Amino acid sequence: MRVDASHYPLLMRINSPADLRLLPAELLPQLCDELRRYLLNSVSRSSGHLASGLGVIELTTALHYVYNTPYDQLIWDVGHQAYPHKILTGRRDAMLTIRQKNGLHPFPWRAESEYDVLSTGHSSTSISAGLGIALAEQRKHSDRKVVSVIGDGSITAGMAFEAMNHAGHLHPDMVVVLNDNDMSISENVGGLNRHLAEILASQTYTSLRESSKKVLSGLPPIKELLKKTEERIKGLVTPATLFEEIGFNYIGPVDGHNIENLVSSLRKTRQFKGPQLLHVITKKGKGYAPAEADPIRWHGVPKFDPQCGVLPATKTVQKSYSDIFGDWLCEVASQDNRLMAITPAMREGSGMTRFAKQFPEQFFDVAIAEQHAVTLASGFAISQLKPVVAIYSTFLQRAYDQVIHDVALPNLSVLFAIDRAGIVGADGPTHQGTFDLSFLRCIPNMVIMTPSDENECRQMLYTGYHHQGPAAVRYPRGCGQDVPLTELTILPIGKAVQKRQGQQIAILNFGVLLEQAQQAAEKLNATVVDMRFVKPLDEAMIEKIAANHTCIVTLEENVIAGGAGSGVNELINKLGLKCDMLNLGIPDSFIAQGERQDILADLGLDAKGIQTSIEQRLKMIIKV
Repeated sequence: MRVDASHYPLLMRINSPADLRLLPAELLPQLCDELRRYLLNSVSRSSGHLASGLGVIELTTALHYVYNTPYDQLIWDVGHQAYPHKILTGRRDAMLTIRQKNGLHPFPWRAESEYDVLSTGHSSTSISAGLGIALAEQRKHSDRKVVSVIGDGSITAGMAFEAMNHAGHLHPDMVVVLNDNDMSISENVGGLNRHLAEILASQTYTSLRESSKKVLSGLPPIKELLKKTEERIKGLVTPATLFEEIGFNYIGPVDGHNIENLVSSLRKTRQFKGPQLLHVITKKGKGYAPAEADPIRWHGVPKFDPQCGVLPATKTVQKSYSDIFGDWLCEVASQDNRLMAITPAMREGSGMTRFAKQFPEQFFDVAIAEQHAVTLASGFAISQLKPVVAIYSTFLQRAYDQVIHDVALPNLSVLFAIDRAGIVGADGPTHQGTFDLSFLRCIPNMVIMTPSDENECRQMLYTGYHHQGPAAVRYPRGCGQDVPLTELTILPIGKAVQKRQGQQIAILNFGVLLEQAQQAAEKLNATVVDMRFVKPLDEAMIEKIAANHTCIVTLEENVIAGGAGSGVNELINKLGLKCDMLNLGIPDSFIAQGERQDILADLGLDAKGIQTSIEQRLKMIIKV
């Protein structure tokens, strides 16, 4: 990345946190200003996460200034906000490669840097990992410090409180920094978050709390009585008592954009024994007016001109699959008030913004709480409502137990609209939706559908909505093929559609790779079947194909292990059919970041790759 070093005289001197710690404290505000401008200029040229990083410039700088990283362990939750951390830890000149093939990972990544303690991507994990490290260091009798940074959106998840409850019980030396910007990706929801924002940030509470501490320390004879009085009063006005009741010493709130106060607070906190919670108030998008005004829109951005402060208009007029889903929700809800739409903090990403405005009483954003989202849906289903859980494939993994026990086992009618299925591209291995077919296919009672285009997606959503029992429709990130949308109808469960008649070879397609399958089939004179249903499979179609073809090829944007192709293999074996099999899909590995089409080509899942794989298999069959 070529930059004018004269624009960043201090930042150009920082190649590691050790360099940062050599600076006198009075230069830190200037460094933060340079870091903020550098982040803005680099993300505007590379695309990526912006608003989160802008909000933690001072916090990131202060943490690396006070703590002896990488010896001291600094753990980021999720990692959207870790760009400034990457810049200060030796990756400044590589920032233009972030989220690109062979470039910097979009989130903290252990293999990338010794400063990245925990590989992240999903939320609410930093406190659990920090506790594990703190307990391990306690056993070693080391002086290593552990800091877990977590946002006010992430801390509302159950896992974070499970970790804090455990830490409060064991009482190790560790610090949790609560980065409170009243935002996750979408606006935060929930009583705790609202109370934190309204009460803890008030000057009245801060003054009252600090004054009462001074009074208590000066009057030993009645200290316990006054302490109980303080706790009773505090319990009426703030949830800070919750943190202290589970064993954390609460400190704050602290202005997260005052670098001097942050450094001072962190230095004091660093010396304390036992679990500490430092509450820091920040503003997402800080220092860049457009991002401050609309942090949701500026959370993840394409390339843009930072001078004009306007994100480029979408080039395509085609609707994304998320938009198709959102329109379908509105269409069905206008006819059926039993529809209840649920999302775990992904209203915008899942295309539910218009639905939330038009049908507010039927929309439930449960915050970062995937397990709760699924079991909430089961409660709706028990009460004869029609729940639809809109969730990314990668996030559904977090609610697997609930899918099995609370939905599938009682055979409840819950529809899972699984967005971002398959290769998602730039967000990398933490977000690729490559496992859902495998982990859902083995669950009894589950119907699983894989649309090949956006109209088929609508029909399958409608089919799953009316199905008696659990159903899942998985669809990709990005736009469809601009096919005409037809009137909603219920599809026959488990019925495939033959798209092309060929000879010898039959390609059974599951999902949006149908076009690539058809292109390969033209070259090979192969039969093509759009299977549509992963579960139940169309047994009659497979028997027919096996009887008239020498090789069956399954194609899916899911891991081969346990996926749709495995289901076909099992059925072929069960029926005692004689047919050579070739399963094409995601290999047994995590898929790195990059452009979707480049990744598919690398995996041999584009038309050329499919053709090549089939030709190689045919050569093997002929040799045998």
